Amino acid sequence: MEGYLDSLYAKMGYGVMRYSNNPIVCVIDSDFAGKMVNEVIPQPFKIPIVTSVEEAYNKGAEVLVLGLAPSGGRLPNSWSWAIEKALKLGMSLVNGLHDQLHGRFGHLLDPKKTEHLIWDVRKPETTYPIGRARAGKLDNKRVLMVGTDMAVGKMTAGLEIYKWIKDQGISTDFLATGQIGITIMGKGIPLDAIKVDQASGAIEHLVLDAKEKDIVFIEGQGSLLHPGSTATLPLMRGSCPTHMILCHRAEMKTLRDTNEVIIPPLSEVIRLNEVVANAAGALSSSRTIGIALNTTQLSEIEAQEMIARLEKETGLPVTDVVRFGAEKLGEILL
Repeated sequence: MEGYLDSLYAKMGYGVMRYSNNPIVCVIDSDFAGKMVNEVIPQPFKIPIVTSVEEAYNKGAEVLVLGLAPSGGRLPNSWSWAIEKALKLGMSLVNGLHDQLHGRFGHLLDPKKTEHLIWDVRKPETTYPIGRARAGKLDNKRVLMVGTDMAVGKMTAGLEIYKWIKDQGISTDFLATGQIGITIMGKGIPLDAIKVDQASGAIEHLVLDAKEKDIVFIEGQGSLLHPGSTATLPLMRGSCPTHMILCHRAEMKTLRDTNEVIIPPLSEVIRLNEVVANAAGALSSSRTIGIALNTTQLSEIEAQEMIARLEKETGLPVTDVVRFGAEKLGEILL
């Protein structure tokens, strides 16, 4: 995470630190070396920060994860030396960027060691079937996470509710559609690397593969409100969701990257998502069952006040699933 630990683009690293089943040895960022992650950012990660790949390797690290998710998904030029060093030391690489790194650095892999590898997470299959609304014929619950913007916590909220449902002994799955979710779950599809005509079919294929699960959560991407995002529509078409959960960052009044776009009242956003998901009645009915509010920037009192206000405004249950737990939204699904 060199140079990016406290950046808006660090969500790949945050997601892996919060949800990975594998132990995190340390974080590399020389700007904060010697500190713990939770001393630098408001996240509960008691993980040491080190200066270099060599220091991480000496602590026992076996895999280097590129903990960055910038706009455009390109590899920072200054990171090439670190990747080369890690591979030469025998470490594997997890790459969630759009840049495919196996072709660039694959010659550094030891051919005698099958466990020495480069995982380009955003490498899609060559073809997917065309979407045909086949998921709508399934009899399970399909919960799509939708948002008012990009990077508002759709994956985090989905994983928290999925974990709560799983802890109740319910048959469930989390279907990852982005590089962070795929890295955490070890499976999924990189939606933003798939041709637009195949995107709906790719989601449909993912959902059909999980048809035996009683409740499946589909990781959301983008937003219908964002003029630069085309991801939400194929998610809706491919998954034919029975339920949706709206995710919103509490302090946001406009889109993060496009200040000219004002976020409408959430009741209007909910209505928009439902009309589009249902294709004006052409597809199976989908309803919004609650709001996952990201209150990171609010005090606890401010968060509770906003939750109460939004519940009155929308008539739906609202909570911050990280701060206050996922039970409030999870119970509705049960």
